[in-house]
Amino acid sequence: MSIITACLLFVAGFLSGAVNAVAGGGTFLTFGAMTLAGLPPIVANATSSIVQFPGYVTSALAYRREIRKDFREAAVLSIISLIGGLAGALILLSLSNPSFRAMVPWLLIAATAIFALGPLLRPNPKEGGTPVGMTGLIGQFVTAIYGGFFGAGMGIMMLAVLGLSTGGDYHRVNALKNFLAMVIAAVAIVVFAGGNVIGWLHAAFMIPGGALGGYAGVWLARRVPQVFIRAIVIAVGLLLAVYYFVTA
Repeated sequence: MSIITACLLFVAGFLSGAVNAVAGGGTFLTFGAMTLAGLPPIVANATSSIVQFPGYVTSALAYRREIRKDFREAAVLSIISLIGGLAGALILLSLSNPSFRAMVPWLLIAATAIFALGPLLRPNPKEGGTPVGMTGLIGQFVTAIYGGFFGAGMGIMMLAVLGLSTGGDYHRVNALKNFLAMVIAAVAIVVFAGGNVIGWLHAAFMIPGGALGGYAGVWLARRVPQVFIRAIVIAVGLLLAVYYFVTA
């Protein structure tokens, strides 16, 4: 690996952590950087799960009080998410790189659209909250399959599903989302590691960058309008989609 590539990966990890702290959507940056670094699309996608995982863990820890309060809901939904994430990751491994590559631009467009609509999909804050019903379980299962398979936009999808099915204030829903994202990413990582489709060297340069970026993102969030960061992420998603269409 060249020094330039290593620097690119570190910077992409840093920007991904910062963007996730401000508006979400860091997966677009990590996936794009690893694509430019020459990794096959399946490996780039799988490695991105590794890079994002520490952020999911720290976010879940930050919400540990809310998660303990909703332990029953978290436990039920985590089982659903584990099964769905496992299914999604196994589906990805069953594909060849050319087959997955043909799907990537469409997945990127869908994920970018979900991200762009994110503010409209987020639940309105309200008191209380109800036990998740069958519709919510099915919705979370589908979201987990998507998360294990691709991942970009997964958090926005979960906020929408959980907000509509179980309700409660924003922090309750966001706590469940962060915990379930950690579960989905964890099972996907186990599957991807077993399938030998993770670029460990690339991840080693991106993870420290992501940790620093997450810290810096708090500073950034206080100074840069979120709409500006979201516009950059949407532009990156669309540019990546165009790249995959043109180079197909």
